[in-house]
Amino acid sequence: MAKTPDFAKTFQDMMANFPVDTSSFQEAFKSQGALGEKLARVALTAAERSTDISARWAKDTISRMGELAVVKREPSDYAKSLSDFASASAEVAAEHMAAFAEVAKKVQMDTVDLMLTAGKDVADDARTVAENVARDNQMAVKKAAATTATVAAK
Repeated sequence: MAKTPDFAKTFQDMMANFPVDTSSFQEAFKSQGALGEKLARVALTAAERSTDISARWAKDTISRMGELAVVKREPSDYAKSLSDFASASAEVAAEHMAAFAEVAKKVQMDTVDLMLTAGKDVADDARTVAENVARDNQMAVKKAAATTATVAAK
């Protein structure tokens, strides 16, 4: 009587011949971690610079407010003092807003640079992984075909 082939054993052998390389996953996690670290550094540098700008702006405003608190002889001096404060505040606001714009511009440029670099790295890694997987799969298919042929011959 004909013996029924053991397909479970064949399937196990076939799957054993398809190795899974986890090093590509490990490299992807490392790459993502490095990208996250670089992006965090960009964000923290921007936050530090923004805080410095805000602190300078507050110090300038507070020092100018001291001039408003000084007692004046004439009521018109209060109006002049307030007008001077408003003009100086508007001028300082423009300077500080320009400084904030420079920070935002630098963050944008650094982020785009990081993303372009990461995209190139990912494309290179993907190409390498695809080549390795294709090569490994071709070898596994040949080995599985040979194993299947051997089992079928029995």
